Amino acid sequence: MASSYGLVDVSYFNKLLEMERRGMNNVYQKLLIASMAISAVLGFNSCRQSVGDTSRVEDNTKDKVVLGYVFVENNLIQPEQIAARKLTHINYAFADIENGVIKKGFESDEQNFALLNSLKKENPDLKVLISVGGWTWSGNFSDTALTEESRSKFAKSAVEFVRKYKLDGIDIDWEYPGLPGIGNTHRPEDKKNYTLLLKALRDELDKYEAEDKKHYLTTVAAGAADEFVEATEMGEVARYLDFVNLMTYDFCVAEADPITGHHTCLYTNPDAPKDISTNHAVQNFIRAGVPLDKIVIGAAFYGQAWGEVDSKNNGLFQPGKPASIDSSYKSIRTELEGNYGFKRYWDDVAKAPYLYSHSRQIFISYDDAVSVKLKCNYVIDQQLRGIMFWEYNGDYQNELLSIMAETLLRK
Repeated sequence: MASSYGLVDVSYFNKLLEMERRGMNNVYQKLLIASMAISAVLGFNSCRQSVGDTSRVEDNTKDKVVLGYVFVENNLIQPEQIAARKLTHINYAFADIENGVIKKGFESDEQNFALLNSLKKENPDLKVLISVGGWTWSGNFSDTALTEESRSKFAKSAVEFVRKYKLDGIDIDWEYPGLPGIGNTHRPEDKKNYTLLLKALRDELDKYEAEDKKHYLTTVAAGAADEFVEATEMGEVARYLDFVNLMTYDFCVAEADPITGHHTCLYTNPDAPKDISTNHAVQNFIRAGVPLDKIVIGAAFYGQAWGEVDSKNNGLFQPGKPASIDSSYKSIRTELEGNYGFKRYWDDVAKAPYLYSHSRQIFISYDDAVSVKLKCNYVIDQQLRGIMFWEYNGDYQNELLSIMAETLLRK
């Protein structure tokens, strides 16, 4: 956990920036705030953050984010099933890229955009964004970001898409710059081109802001692994973003990892096969220069399941194979908990729950009400921007979402 010195210095600098924006010239106050900021930096020099270009974002940057990814493919959204008042943002997944421009992902998208926008009658502050790419549709990003011409073409198409469907911004989900992801085209130049693509998008949106008198959001879904930070310039990228959605889940995936583990833990258990956790990722992004108030951590409304897992340590950190079982949080709450021999266990080091069935030898890592509450408290304690989750339909009676809203939005 970061020192409190590392948490306060950015807030002091933000106060100075706010005074400048408002034309406040109280020299005594400025000197006092500046001296406190310098003291904080000296007190914890190893926790470095970049304030970034805050002139590009809304005045309400201190407001907490509760963001849900909605993924329904070709199905129609049922507005009454979405608790609009408990959300600040909805990221609709996904749009694709074809010939360097954004295109609809599914036939039902246009109707779904209208349905999501209708939720603003219930929550006028709700923002609806289109998320572009994702795990399966990131294959064209490297080519799209390659040249100034291709970046400009994409950015213009993004703005046209936003305006056509009356959306509030763009979420770039490139999985991943400089890395293969699912086997995508990638190149070393992606590191710089990722930054330039976000700059082109932000510049193009700024032009329309001046016309529409409205702020359009730019965000990204960012990988939580060390490799993502090394393959990008996140400190520079953050200048062009309202916030970063940090995908702090899928740390351990049954199809790829032969040893069971926590897939969305808050902290790293020293006995885990990998040194990766939400806190680990957050500290990496801070060191990379992403401001605290632009970091949104992730929660998972689904689990990762392994089968043929020995009962030692109740299945935790044991060899296993992918298990074919519905491990959405909804299924865990309605079908698995207390049935088929499944029992809930808690790792107090990782601050993460898991299920294990001794009779079926199945291990499931997931988020629950306790771990989500702890993540929300972590957001508050660390002065982060908020929390997001994949995916809305995995929740059970808005149980996890309600905890987020009550803790971060007081709703």
